[in-house]
Amino acid sequence: MEEGTSTSPGSCDVTGETDAFQWDTREDCEVRQILDRVADKWSLMVISLLGHRTLRFTELKREIDGVSQRMLTVTLRHLERDGLIQRTVHPVVPPRVDYELTDLGCGLIETIQSLVRWTESNQEAIIRARIAFDQRQAEAAASA
Repeated sequence: MEEGTSTSPGSCDVTGETDAFQWDTREDCEVRQILDRVADKWSLMVISLLGHRTLRFTELKREIDGVSQRMLTVTLRHLERDGLIQRTVHPVVPPRVDYELTDLGCGLIETIQSLVRWTESNQEAIIRARIAFDQRQAEAAASA
C-alpha cells in the first residue's frame, strides 16, 4: 500500500459488487468503450435531444452549440453502430435523413436525466469546491 493511502473503507454506501477492472482502459474492454461513447458530451446531447422527438441532421446541428459538422457526423455514426439511434434515409430530392432513438437508446434517457438533475442540484457545491481548491493552489504557489 502506498504511503498516505487510507486503510479505512470509503464513505460511500454502494450496494452490490463493484469491480474497478470492469472499466479497464485496455482497448478490448467493452464496458469502457461503451461508457466512453455514452458519456461523451456530444453523445449525451444527441441522445437527450432525440429523447424528445425525431430530428434531422441540420436540426441537431442547430440545437447543439459548438459541435462541428464532422464531429456530429462521427457521433451519429458511432451511436448508430452501437444500436442507440436509427438513421432513416427518405427517398426524396433533396435526400432527407431522420435520426431517432432505438429502444436501446430510449433506455438511456432516464439515466441521462438523473445525471442532469444531479448536476443541477449540486452545481453550487461544485462551484464552491472549485473556488476553495483554486484558492489552496494559489496559496501553495505563493508560499513556494
